[in-house]
Amino acid sequence: MLAAGLISRGPVYDALASTDRAHFFPESCPDEVQYQDAPYPIGYGATISAPHMHAHVLEALSAKLVPGARVLDVGSGTGILLAAFSKVVCPGGGKVVGVEHVPELVRSSLANLAKAAVGDAVLTAALGGACEVVCSDGRLGYASAAPYDAIHVGAAAPTLPRALVDQLAPGGMLVIPVGDDEQALMEVVKDANGNVRSRELFGVRYVPLTDLRHQLQ
Repeated sequence: MLAAGLISRGPVYDALASTDRAHFFPESCPDEVQYQDAPYPIGYGATISAPHMHAHVLEALSAKLVPGARVLDVGSGTGILLAAFSKVVCPGGGKVVGVEHVPELVRSSLANLAKAAVGDAVLTAALGGACEVVCSDGRLGYASAAPYDAIHVGAAAPTLPRALVDQLAPGGMLVIPVGDDEQALMEVVKDANGNVRSRELFGVRYVPLTDLRHQLQ
């Protein structure tokens, strides 16, 4: 991914490279698929995204992922991006919040993060309170810890959720897949005056961002 230009060397690259993807797969998952560049179902109508998509979103948000930043991960799933975000922003007093509406995924993601934190002093410290996972409807964000310098959404919304835009800090950035049959990864930026602009990065295919009942159908 580095050679292909999907991600650049720096703190975000280091965080992703030091996060063992195997810690974030179900125990029933065959070992040989854990490092494949492909998405994988984790149950409950959710997937863990392919590594190249994690690289894309981390690179897109990299300017906002600095020590002391506040980050929201909507649809945090297995918790893998929570680990990467925490390694970058938490040492400077930052905050990382994952929002996931499937209780079983909340519990498993916390277990995954605990496994990944073994031998990792930065992640261990973050799990002491700077990184948390909330069981809630991600379409509403998490206002209690807002505003956020960076927001990532791991499922496709039919339209841009207003609540997430409102929870962006001035100068903050939201990266979110938007669309139904045709989806695009969108970059949404709020300037210092609160004005919002957006642009399409590229076409994608994500599971839908929906309510729990529809996701479990």
